[in-house]
Amino acid sequence: MRHEDMKVEGMHEGKKAEGISRARFLGLAGAVGAGALLPAAPATARDRCPAPRGLRHRGVVYEVGAGESPATAWRAERARADLRAIRDRLHADTVKITGDGVERLTATAEAAAELGLRVWLEPTLGDVPAGDILDHLAQTGRFAERLRRQGVPVQLNVGCEFLLFVPGIVPGATMVERIENLTKGAFDPVRVARELRRFTARAAAVGRSVFHGPLSYAAAQDEDVDWDLFDLVCLDYYGDHPTAAGHVEELRAYRRPGKPLAISEFGTCTFKGAPSSGGMGWDVVDYTKDPPEIKGGLVRSEATQAAYLTDVVGVFASMGLYAAMAYTFVTPDAPHRAEPRLDLDMASYSLVKTVRDRPADPDSPWHWEPKQSFHALARAYARHRR
Repeated sequence: MRHEDMKVEGMHEGKKAEGISRARFLGLAGAVGAGALLPAAPATARDRCPAPRGLRHRGVVYEVGAGESPATAWRAERARADLRAIRDRLHADTVKITGDGVERLTATAEAAAELGLRVWLEPTLGDVPAGDILDHLAQTGRFAERLRRQGVPVQLNVGCEFLLFVPGIVPGATMVERIENLTKGAFDPVRVARELRRFTARAAAVGRSVFHGPLSYAAAQDEDVDWDLFDLVCLDYYGDHPTAAGHVEELRAYRRPGKPLAISEFGTCTFKGAPSSGGMGWDVVDYTKDPPEIKGGLVRSEATQAAYLTDVVGVFASMGLYAAMAYTFVTPDAPHRAEPRLDLDMASYSLVKTVRDRPADPDSPWHWEPKQSFHALARAYARHRR
């Protein structure tokens, strides 16, 4: 789920998304049959044998949004510095570059390639007609193909969680309206499942027509995806289990014969109890207040975020997964402030905290500082190299 996008969308619309769990997020199983929602695949010989330990690729999500103000907008020089930190300090070999704006996506991908990082491009234009989304994908895919022909290790995701981004699958003109309709059950599950598959097939066809390297799609945990269209299974994973065995059991359901399994997003927010909120941890800010406030007396906890990342990376490595992408490197529009009720970084999944020179000024210059999760992930990635 593009959590920060939904936060911004809700703020711009003057309303917030209702809190919903991953389990309730789609609610399609009853209408389309249990087999439609990523059922546990039969065990194969490969599944029964011990998986090779270690992650094949260790990655971080890097978002290239336009920002809420000029101060937080994407800048090429800042992106290059961030990518160097991802390579040199986080021990990552891969960066998933995601967001909208072909120029931002391609310039960041080119900078990552120059630094020797593996490039995973994922265009996520939303709330526009389907044709515009597919055109945006085609432009991004053509650039990815040029990188591939130059010898750059590059992969392409045709998008992320289309239920939210693409109008016409779930009722609602905006992302916030679609979330509300999902929450209230104001949709036809059979039609939603059919339209999701239809658009995913269109996106896969566009991706194949312009890009000839590894192709996939970043799915929510409950989405019904025809993985025969893609070269690998990609999952946005925000599971919460008290033991490693619980994570392993859940993730095994996404195995598909002959398809590597990659985690296209994983992470949690920066407050006590955040992992139990899964992919909805961002929904703890009251944007009706000026300035926005953290709700409910939450307690900041960098240790909680760091422990979750360490635990799930250990699970991914134990399963020998193809790749894992920590969500997310930095969230400039969720700054850290000393006063807990104004500390929007608590609602952020980022590995670093945004610190403004003038805390109350949204146009202030800013820098980032590593959180405990940054250091924990760096240690984990160094330890779990295959």
